[in-house]
Amino acid sequence: MKKTLVKFLCASLMVLSASSAFAAKSDLNKIKKAGVLKVGCKEDVPGYGYLNPATNQHEGLEIEIAKAVSKKIFGKESVKFTGVTAKTRGPLVDTGEIDMVAATFTVTDERRKLWDFSTIYMQDPIAIMVKKASGFNSFKDLNGKTVGVSQASTTKKTLTAEAKKAGITLKFNDYATYAEIKSALDSGRIDAFSVDSSILAGYMEDSVMLMSERYSPQNYGIAVKKGNKELLAVINATIDEMEKSGEMAKIKAKFNLDK
Repeated sequence: MKKTLVKFLCASLMVLSASSAFAAKSDLNKIKKAGVLKVGCKEDVPGYGYLNPATNQHEGLEIEIAKAVSKKIFGKESVKFTGVTAKTRGPLVDTGEIDMVAATFTVTDERRKLWDFSTIYMQDPIAIMVKKASGFNSFKDLNGKTVGVSQASTTKKTLTAEAKKAGITLKFNDYATYAEIKSALDSGRIDAFSVDSSILAGYMEDSVMLMSERYSPQNYGIAVKKGNKELLAVINATIDEMEKSGEMAKIKAKFNLDK
């Protein structure tokens, strides 16, 4: 009886393993059959993923990477972009509504358990924006103040840990988009706006400034559904080619991400 049960379990595991491998391969085949790569991107992050209201076109580093991946798959550019937020990007790739996420997605050990990530193509530390008129000059000046952060981002966790080290406390308000956080800062509903420094750079104007402190460099990677190894291999090959050819550096310079 025990031997039969063991054989049954082994056979079941083999079937599941084979099914996962087939699913990964079929995902890339489905993309090729559909003739379009469905990409989740940010639409409110100048430099990375931004829907330009003047042209109604997506632009930025991650948009260019996605276009290059599609060219590698189809031999021509064929991409359908879908706007995502930090909260929606994971679920959308899980359900198959999008094939990959190129949306300032910070790679962490915890997230690697949920999705497969590409080679890192950008590293950027967390920074803090405040109004110049606020009188805030250092992180400790924010003791007891409210910081606006993006929903489901790593920023809150990082700043909470840094606040503990500094012996201060912070309050947080979560928002769906960066534009909403900036609006909340402008109207005085929050005291500071925190996210990765190059993202904040896209929201700079004369009335605000970035504090000098920088925290926890964030590694950006493109995410795909767990086990989707074939698509991930194409993405990694594309990033590698863009890095070696110098194209990645040119694009970063174009969008002022090389500072």
